Amino acid sequence: MAASSDFLVPSPVGALLSRLPAYPGSLLLVTALNLALARHLPADVGQLMLHKKMRVQVRDARLVFDFAWTGQRFAPRAPLVAPEVADLTLSATAHDFLLLAQRQQDPDTLFFNRRLSMEGDTELGLVVKNALDAIELPVLDPRQWVPLLSPRQVLGHLRQRIDSASHTTGG
Repeated sequence: MAASSDFLVPSPVGALLSRLPAYPGSLLLVTALNLALARHLPADVGQLMLHKKMRVQVRDARLVFDFAWTGQRFAPRAPLVAPEVADLTLSATAHDFLLLAQRQQDPDTLFFNRRLSMEGDTELGLVVKNALDAIELPVLDPRQWVPLLSPRQVLGHLRQRIDSASHTTGG
């Protein structure tokens, strides 16, 4: 398998992404976490995570996502402001996070190869990691996002709608 450094977000793209507001990204992340994980979390893990400030840093993309567990779901948080720090911060490249989500790489391997770092409450980090490893989750497959219709089919449907709309309005 290629090293993660082969798949870094280009620096100019990271610089651009770092200028985006953080909250919408955190909202997207927690939506995905809630859909994929929230109902699978064991009660003891949820209790340990309750109201903890958690952060995911995508190093090469220069993105930061702040969130917390409310007891029933993950909720986005406003970006932390110094001297406030996250209870747990996980950092990796975008490619390494994708490998984790696809279960092509395990967190221990990435951690021991210094490609995944964990800062803050290590007990919380280990409990979360072990809980995620124990949950049977579907593998994240980006091919699921490919539309069922080809671009030509999509354009054909749009053309039909435009044609039928112009016929009903007399255009």
